[in-house]
Amino acid sequence: MKLYSMPSSGNSYKVRLLLALQGRAYERVDVEYDSEALAQAHLSGALPFGKAPALHLDDGRVLAESNAILCYLGQGSDFTPTDNFAQAQMLSWMFWEQNQHEGVIAVRAALLHYEHRKPEATPQRLEELLTRGNALLQVMEDTLKAQTWLAGEAITLADICLYGYTHTADTRGGYDLRPYPALCAWRDRIAALPGYVGLDG
Repeated sequence: MKLYSMPSSGNSYKVRLLLALQGRAYERVDVEYDSEALAQAHLSGALPFGKAPALHLDDGRVLAESNAILCYLGQGSDFTPTDNFAQAQMLSWMFWEQNQHEGVIAVRAALLHYEHRKPEATPQRLEELLTRGNALLQVMEDTLKAQTWLAGEAITLADICLYGYTHTADTRGGYDLRPYPALCAWRDRIAALPGYVGLDG
């Protein structure tokens, strides 16, 4: 397999993390913002939706969108529950991540760290994202106070998915995670998994 991956992106990272936890071999092509590699990937049609990640399978098929890739790689593994309801719970968190969480937590980090996004980083916009992000982190905290993992008794793709941007919400997004001890403990549990790699790993 070949993975076109943006190194600084949580969406790309969550795929790299799952592949590492599964111990699966793949070829990695880094396509960071404003890089020649990204321009070439666009020209070659390697990115079906115009963005990373994109997973190129050995048979020539290509899969885009991070959570779709997670579902494909996680099918039949311990990261996907066999129970229908538990699987639906997992998917609900994954839908929530893209529909609510990513558009706030990831966007605040992007405004602070990507040069081309800095004009958007007005004090008002950053404060709005901080307030909304804290409410989203509280949703995770409330769940993780009651259970070890987001979608049941074992780690699932939901945890891998939400870890992507949550684990750097403080260092990249400027969120104070001290009010979320259950979330921080969850973050530590994932970082301790065999095969774990960090964002820069």
